Amino acid sequence: MEYSEKITSLHLDVLKEIGNIGAAHAATSLSDLLNKKIDMQVPNVSMVSFEEMMEISGGAENVVVGIFLRIEGDVEGSMFFILPIEQANNFIRHLIQDPAFDFSNPPVSELGLSAMQEMGNILSGSYLSALSDFTGLKIYPTVPGLSIDMFGAIISIGLIELSQVSDHVIVINTTIFDEENENLDFVPGHFYLLPDPDSFASIFNALSSIAAEAPNNE
Repeated sequence: MEYSEKITSLHLDVLKEIGNIGAAHAATSLSDLLNKKIDMQVPNVSMVSFEEMMEISGGAENVVVGIFLRIEGDVEGSMFFILPIEQANNFIRHLIQDPAFDFSNPPVSELGLSAMQEMGNILSGSYLSALSDFTGLKIYPTVPGLSIDMFGAIISIGLIELSQVSDHVIVINTTIFDEENENLDFVPGHFYLLPDPDSFASIFNALSSIAAEAPNNE
C-alpha cells in the first residue's frame, strides 16, 4: 500500500491546522507589504489524484500563474502555488498600483513579476515554516521560480519522480481576503505538495505522531 492511501482524514485535519497557522503568519507579512489588513485561511486540505488535481486548476491546458520551489532537508519534494491568471492580475495591479498590468499580455513588467515572486516567497515560506515547527522535521525551501504557462506544463516538473510511487498529491486550498477592498475580497489559490518518494514516509510518520497526541484520541 502506498503512503498516500494511508493518509486519513485526521492526518488531513492536522495539515489544515498547520496550514491555518502558516496562513496567519503569511497574512501578517502580506498586510505589511500591502499596508492594509489581509486575512488568509485554509478552508480544507485534501489528497487527490493527478486527474482530480488537473480538474481543480481548470484542466491541464488552463493558463495559470504558478510559483514553484523545491523542498530540501528531512523532506524533499516540490511545492507549487497556483493562482487563476485574473486573480493574480487583480492582486498585482493592486500591489504595484498599475491597473494595466496583465500577466497574459507580454512583455510583463519586471516590477509585477518581482511582486508576484515576493508573494510566493511569503506564502510558501510561512506554510513550510509552520509544517517544520509542527512536525519537528527540518524543511528548507529553495528560492521560488515563477511561471505563466499551462497548468499541466508547470506541474509536470514535480510529477516526474512522484509518479513512480504514487498517483496522488496533497492539495492545500488557500483563500486570501482584503477586508478593505471589494475588488480583492476573495482570491482562491491552491498549494500542491508533491513529496519525493522517500519523503512521503517522513511526512506520514510525523503526522501520525501528531494525530496520536490529539485530544480526541486520548
